[in-house]
Amino acid sequence: MSRLLDLLDVADRGSDTWRGRASGPEGKRAYGGQLVAQSLAAAARTVDGLKAPTAMHLQFLRGGDAGAPVDYRVQRVYDGRTAASRRVDASQDERLLTTATVSFAAPLPGPEHGRLPMTPGEPDTLERSGPAGPAPSMPLDELDIRITDDGSGEAFVRRLWWRATVDLPDDPLLHTLVAVYVTDVYLIDPALQVHGHSMRSRTHRSGTTDSSIWFHRAVRADQWNLLEARSPAAARGRGVVTAGLIGQDGAVAATLVQEGLIAERDPAPTT
Repeated sequence: MSRLLDLLDVADRGSDTWRGRASGPEGKRAYGGQLVAQSLAAAARTVDGLKAPTAMHLQFLRGGDAGAPVDYRVQRVYDGRTAASRRVDASQDERLLTTATVSFAAPLPGPEHGRLPMTPGEPDTLERSGPAGPAPSMPLDELDIRITDDGSGEAFVRRLWWRATVDLPDDPLLHTLVAVYVTDVYLIDPALQVHGHSMRSRTHRSGTTDSSIWFHRAVRADQWNLLEARSPAAARGRGVVTAGLIGQDGAVAATLVQEGLIAERDPAPTT
């Protein structure tokens, strides 16, 4: 079985609790994208399949151990005719790691916009670069990630092209889970890049503290997708990054916003 698909699966533990597999290696910090994707997978297991995810908001409270499984407790907040809402708490050994709210809705007719005439660049001409920092728990042999940066200072833009290289079934939720898993990788890095730093250099304490995603359209994870990210603001040791996930056809599939820690490596204030 594909390691990527294995990581995105969650096992039913009863009483609306689901267990996600460890990614390894033991002792390393758990990858945030896996916590987000497994939280969404657990929530979706409790919702009518006609209702697709429309929005997700997740707070990172503690770092997890990549070498240990994670339990996801789902609270059924609301179930309506066309919409549903869930809360998901992720924990290891009773330590709360993340808490999330997820909204689901059945598709309804209405006006649409958010299509580009063409996506910028040609990913096949770029060097296969992987993520923008060390990612020991990601199955990089099953993901093709290519990054190109443009501009500097507050005009800095990161364009991250990605696609899964393993066979995926025609399950829209699974393709969404892959997208959630991949697009979290070092998404906060542009907030440091504005100032000439990076997560790779480890000059600052960095990591995601808060993540929001709005799902607009279905995504095909086995085709090229573009994540275009910018950082509009940073202060008090934290930065915000906004990003659009654009499909191969130029349609905006999702909008993402992240807040993350980008603090200097000085002792924290005591008062």
